[in-house]
Amino acid sequence: MATVRNLKIKTSTCKRIVKELHSYEKEVEREAAKTADMKEKGADPYDLKQQENVLAESRMMIPDCRKRLEASLADLKGTLAELEEANEKEGSEFEDAHSTITEVEKLFQTSEA
Repeated sequence: MATVRNLKIKTSTCKRIVKELHSYEKEVEREAAKTADMKEKGADPYDLKQQENVLAESRMMIPDCRKRLEASLADLKGTLAELEEANEKEGSEFEDAHSTITEVEKLFQTSEA
């Protein structure tokens, strides 16, 4: 049985994963710039290789984060649907959940385009 408390938890989880995804995307940009800078300056090959490994690890986290976000979004939608079937539709939690769902779906649409 879904509860309003579960809805709040799942909404917060989605928001946290979105923040995490943005953080990883910024990290990839930062590390890519650092790698390019090291290549321009002719850095030590070992240091350059290590920096490329850091960049590769950061890039690997983005698809993982997306998968977790998709799962979390599906979970949130399921909980919301359960509560709406039980005619529990009032409160700021529901508005927050709907806005979070809209935000995440827009994020997926812009990344696929």
